[in-house]
Amino acid sequence: MQLYVIGVNHTTAPIQIREHIAFNSDLLGVALHELTANGASEAAILSTCNRTELYCSTDDPQKALNWLSQYHKLDKDAIAPYIYTLPNDEAVKHAFRVASGLDSMVLGEPQILGQFKQSVKIAQDAGTLGTLLHKLFQRTFEVAKEVRTNTDIGANSISMAAAAVKLAQRIFGDINQQKVLFIGAGEMIELCADHFAAQKPKSITIANRTIERGSNLAEKIALQNVKTQAILLNDLPAHFADFDIVVTSTASQLPIIGLGMVETAIKTRRHRPIFMVDLAVPRDIESEVADLDDVFLYTVDDLAQVVSDGIENRQTAAVEAELIVENRVENFMQWFKKRDAVPTIKALRDQFEATRKTELEKALKQLQKGESPEKVLEAFSSGLTNKFLHAPSHALNQSHGEEHAKLEDVLKQLYQIKS
Repeated sequence: MQLYVIGVNHTTAPIQIREHIAFNSDLLGVALHELTANGASEAAILSTCNRTELYCSTDDPQKALNWLSQYHKLDKDAIAPYIYTLPNDEAVKHAFRVASGLDSMVLGEPQILGQFKQSVKIAQDAGTLGTLLHKLFQRTFEVAKEVRTNTDIGANSISMAAAAVKLAQRIFGDINQQKVLFIGAGEMIELCADHFAAQKPKSITIANRTIERGSNLAEKIALQNVKTQAILLNDLPAHFADFDIVVTSTASQLPIIGLGMVETAIKTRRHRPIFMVDLAVPRDIESEVADLDDVFLYTVDDLAQVVSDGIENRQTAAVEAELIVENRVENFMQWFKKRDAVPTIKALRDQFEATRKTELEKALKQLQKGESPEKVLEAFSSGLTNKFLHAPSHALNQSHGEEHAKLEDVLKQLYQIKS
């Protein structure tokens, strides 16, 4: 079995492609079992707004790619130009770079490490991790910690949440008179809510599928002296026109905000602008909304320019981080190659053990017949020596020319013979 990473990210595929290849986090366990039933002996799936990647141990990566297209009901040839397939050392390097923030849209951003760890936990709970992937991810998180500790890769990093605030300020100036709506109550929304709450907006509302989780987040935000409330997603159409700023990030597979809802809100607001940020993949807001007047809609891909602020400082740190990654990849591959030799070593041990038992049985029988222990031990040790040396001696005697010279050098190295 070989190690592979198969996937798409923000550098190889636009959001229009990524949203069709993304996985619902609630269904990852089921997907992992399907993947391991389709040619992968081990598997984990990392799916975020910027990437979807299969980490798997398999002899045929094409089977995993076929499964990916079938799972999402996509034409394999249509998505092939956007897919990367990375084997062995390339896969290891990629994993290390992703977890360290070196492959992110925001160079050095820390959120990806938490997302990576959550994906690994899901795979572990699903029982789809084996020795290879377990070791890979253990090393991956060690490398990420080393990079964060020994370089300034995360310094001056502007997160998606901070970028959203910056864009809102460009449109409204000081946003303390704006009403903010967050759709969803996950980690990304909580991060965004913290950033917007620091600007003291007029109010913050959390719309979520369950009122309990939305209320919990609203209570946390209220501690920053901001007026908050929670509503159900089902109540969104009745309240949508009240909000100046809308930030959404859910795991919904279908858009939550449609063109009609926004058109109605614009009329009600008498064309006062609405600033919208869709951080979800698949997208929560229908793409046609961007064509409306008085609407400023941004997706995760649109934030790329804003989050690049301060990248010059981080690029210097990235050079140091890449060196750490290169060294750690080499170390991991040494372990990986040794792992390939395990079956041969086991077979060799089994063969020698069988020979030892055969000679020992002969010796015990001779002792039972009354033979002297000295004579039996001599015969036993002589028999072992002859049996163990027969194969290499025979191979050496049967070889000729360059083959003989190479075999002789190997035997001298194996048995540490100095000549």
